Amino acid sequence: MIEQASFALRGRNPDVLTCIANLSNDEVFTPPEFANRMLDTLAEAWAADNGGASIWADSSVRFLDPFTKSGVFLREIAKRLIAGLETEIPDLQTRVDHILTQQVFGIGITRLTSLLARRSLYCSKHATGGHSVATAFTKDDGNIWFERTEHSWKNDKCEFCGAPRAIFDRGPELENHAYAFIHTNDIKARLGELFGADMQFDVIIGNPPYQLKGGGGGSNDSSIYQLFAEQAMDLEPRFLVMVIPSRWLAGGRDMGAFRQRMFTDGHVRELVDYTKMSTAFPGVDFEGGVGYFLWNRENSGPCRYTLFQGDEQLPTVERKLDEHDIFVRDTRALAILNKVLSKDESTLETIVSGDTPFGLATNFADYSMSETGGALSIYLTVKGRRTQGWVDDDLIRKNRQLIAGWKVLLPEAYGERGAIPAMVLGPPIVAVPNSVCTQTYLVAGPFESEFEAQNFKSYYCTRLFRFLVSLRKITQHALRSTYSWVPLQAWDRAWTDEMLYEKYGIDQDEIAYIESMIRPMAAADE
Repeated sequence: MIEQASFALRGRNPDVLTCIANLSNDEVFTPPEFANRMLDTLAEAWAADNGGASIWADSSVRFLDPFTKSGVFLREIAKRLIAGLETEIPDLQTRVDHILTQQVFGIGITRLTSLLARRSLYCSKHATGGHSVATAFTKDDGNIWFERTEHSWKNDKCEFCGAPRAIFDRGPELENHAYAFIHTNDIKARLGELFGADMQFDVIIGNPPYQLKGGGGGSNDSSIYQLFAEQAMDLEPRFLVMVIPSRWLAGGRDMGAFRQRMFTDGHVRELVDYTKMSTAFPGVDFEGGVGYFLWNRENSGPCRYTLFQGDEQLPTVERKLDEHDIFVRDTRALAILNKVLSKDESTLETIVSGDTPFGLATNFADYSMSETGGALSIYLTVKGRRTQGWVDDDLIRKNRQLIAGWKVLLPEAYGERGAIPAMVLGPPIVAVPNSVCTQTYLVAGPFESEFEAQNFKSYYCTRLFRFLVSLRKITQHALRSTYSWVPLQAWDRAWTDEMLYEKYGIDQDEIAYIESMIRPMAAADE
């Protein structure tokens, strides 16, 4: 058995966990290299708080991954403890048994991932199996718990995670994705049920599920990663180190209270942020990027922030997370923003509509391609292509004051997956009077004339305009709040970047930075 443990827990190449495919973008497996970066951050913080002592040489520290998938965090922790505790516990098998039974714990998010995590940690899907590197367990699950949990339905949604009943009210033969860690009002009692009433974890670490399909209503997805973070903080570990999609920094439906907690309590001491998801998680691609934070129960103050802008690592700096209502990721951008905001001007929020400006969804189909099909022109997308048709006036029951005037249609979604330089926004459309649009667009206006509308369009197409939008637009969606740092201008002239740079005192280094981040956009009509 000692030989089995030695072989199973030593580093080897290739590592299957570097090759494993993700089940979905909701449940992203963590590469071992990324997990080890997080463990390095944890070790440094522990040493700083404990007179330079190594966390891996402490046989009393308890670790929990409450959303384990591949088991990579538990495996890498065990490997480090096996090396660090060699002096205190010289016998390898005794050391392995102590670590696996007393120090390392996990909660599987599905039955499949619980088996995978046990295989990674114990080298057997059963902790008591013949191939297990542990000899002291009396139950097959070991310290990696999983049992099916049910949603708590209320008004056709789960009261804990917001999952729609129509999608996730499933029979036992299918996973229902009711994660035990967030389906409780008393997380300390839940952990007591799973691991014992006296269990207190020093470190919680992991990479939670990010979202549930349809949880926001309709075809939208609902973010749930913040629910895992809040439950983990409520357990009051010494340290919480957690992967989290970076979109929480600037947006996300119903994310305001979570952002406020993270920004203001002072316990987020490290934040490592990747603008491009694939830089950190090769082969995974979604908007907004990803990162991880270290939360320190005993130590509060400014946050050490490290940004990977694309593939470039910028210098680590100390930041106040709550300087603005959202977090500006690059300090170079922050200096430019503060110059613009110092003018204290009204912003575009005052003339940009909310979502679904005329009450017509993206998939609205009650229109005609013939001019005889309705009194109003309608701008929409059909199979991904911009289209113009006709619709009856009596179908419009929202924002009717916008119908008669000139306006500019702003694409609600435009994604680039962290590309630099970026376009940020899709091309706008100057819309004629007596026109409407679907949810594909927001509406800026109304304007007194086509001349004013074209001048607004010239402003929209400047790099500075789209740079200011980019500070708040961290995913593909650009809602009205995305424009809250873009100042209003006079519409009696066409705007250029040169005019705006002069107005706001943007210096040559700042201009070079803006133009390295934002691609030019032609203001000419399409």
